[in-house]
Amino acid sequence: MVPIELSLSRRALLIGAAQAVSAFALRRPVSAAETPPKMVVTRDPNCGCCRGWVTHMRKAGFPVEMVEVADVTPLKTRLGVPDSLMSCHTAEIGGYVVEGHVPAEAIKRLLIERPKVTGLAVAGMPVGSPGMQVPGQAPEDYDVVIFSASRQHVFARYRGLQQI
Repeated sequence: MVPIELSLSRRALLIGAAQAVSAFALRRPVSAAETPPKMVVTRDPNCGCCRGWVTHMRKAGFPVEMVEVADVTPLKTRLGVPDSLMSCHTAEIGGYVVEGHVPAEAIKRLLIERPKVTGLAVAGMPVGSPGMQVPGQAPEDYDVVIFSASRQHVFARYRGLQQI
């Protein structure tokens, strides 16, 4: 065998390293330490609990834009939110739909894992979920459901803001 001599210049090494870093940065999911993408929340202007949920999202580091409309149902239908999972507000973030009082930690997990689904939902308005805290009332257990056009299953279970 004849040995092959490889000679790499410093410039070639730097170009290769830059290409590798660029490829990694473009394909990797959002990490928990990064600022999440902007969230657009569509809500009824008369709903107070939606403001509480948006406050929870902002405290968790999400940049939030609010859009107020008299009827959110057409948006929910267009985005593929099942009737059984509809709640009082709908958010769009990073290519996903977030319906109802989903805790920030569940959304962060969704953005890190990047499953091929439509989004997450918390059906109804469970007491103790973000934006639905009631002084003197114990938080309820509730499911965060991950959904797509053909499937729904439990993504996480919570009691108040704590995953159980």
